[in-house]
Amino acid sequence: MENNFLIDSDELSETGLARKHQIENDPSARINHMEYLPGMDVIDSDIRYKVISEMESYDYSKYTGKDVLRALASDKCTIEDFKALLSPAAEPYLEQMAIKAQKETGKHFGNTVYLFTPLYIANYCENYCVYCGFNCYNRIKRLKLSMEQIDHEMQVIAESGMEEILILTGESPTKSDVKYIGEACKIARKYFKMVGIEIYPVNVEDYKYLHECGVDYVTVFQETYDSDKYETLHLMGNKRVWPYRFDAQERALMAGMRGVACAALLGLSDFRKDALASALHIYYLQRKYPHAEMSLSCPRLRPIINNETINPLDVGEKQLCQILCAYRIFLPYCGITVSSRESAEFRNGIAKIAATKVSAGVSTGIGDHEEKYNGEQAEDSGDEQFEITDGRSLGTMYIDMTEEGLQPVFNDYIYV
Repeated sequence: MENNFLIDSDELSETGLARKHQIENDPSARINHMEYLPGMDVIDSDIRYKVISEMESYDYSKYTGKDVLRALASDKCTIEDFKALLSPAAEPYLEQMAIKAQKETGKHFGNTVYLFTPLYIANYCENYCVYCGFNCYNRIKRLKLSMEQIDHEMQVIAESGMEEILILTGESPTKSDVKYIGEACKIARKYFKMVGIEIYPVNVEDYKYLHECGVDYVTVFQETYDSDKYETLHLMGNKRVWPYRFDAQERALMAGMRGVACAALLGLSDFRKDALASALHIYYLQRKYPHAEMSLSCPRLRPIINNETINPLDVGEKQLCQILCAYRIFLPYCGITVSSRESAEFRNGIAKIAATKVSAGVSTGIGDHEEKYNGEQAEDSGDEQFEITDGRSLGTMYIDMTEEGLQPVFNDYIYV
């Protein structure tokens, strides 16, 4: 795939616009989304087959209230129980689910909630994903931070008291190559006790290099586990290759990473099937890599710059709460992250029931933490990936969580 659609100005070339029109309207102009591109690692794993087999056979309409009550009464939640808890039949039992989920959370995590912040260091992208603000055809202000700017941003964040950072980029191996990301991670290790990355999927050797640079944790959103739907949403770029993305977490674990996180972007496709697949992805990884830490994120689709009409399909807060409670009951030891896509009220509430980690002091733009944290105008900044709902500062969130009876913590890992 040619990487000739990196947009540096507000205008697209006539050639670029013609190519955009072609791939939108002619499926034969797109690469096969199920075939690996040259240079992509192909690993021998049966996890993908297990997850997709369960998802494709999942008929949530067949479950009844009796199935839900059986699942709630069980001491150990099976896959079949979990399917019942995700079904529409479970919606009238949300209160009982929340009570059971809260007990499981308290048993394994107490009343702690972990705080972290994301840092976007570049927003260049070579993918055409129709729902993302960073997509290569969206006319936005692009920016890639220098190492000096990254150091400054991280220093500003660290001075707030934050001890964990999640480094993100747009998906552009050309503009934000692995070495660039690795150097950013080395800087992060100076300031933070926990370093995570949410970047484009890479090969095992690249993950090994990033681990050596200080990365602890790798997060990859599968977006949707429905490969047919995935094909219609990811029209160009390496991200279009669905199986390579699916296996990213396992490649990271093979490279020695301490932990990984999975997620679907709820609202892109059938959210119940995507929620099932996300949890089963973790379930089977846990059994194959029992030493590793696993977590689930549960983002919902949000409006993006130049497109305010993008919103999740059929996923209201009630449905999201059901999913999170089902996650906790099925995977009692798994971390659950709720992002700033959700409201402050929802995050305060769900942290007392099922979630164990929330972001604070969030910006999805590039190079604007000085402005956000200290009120000083940023000299230059890049546009954001999506709109957030909860824009609370770290200090405000800490107070809010404490008043909710929770114990906010900044780090739970010590290197010896």
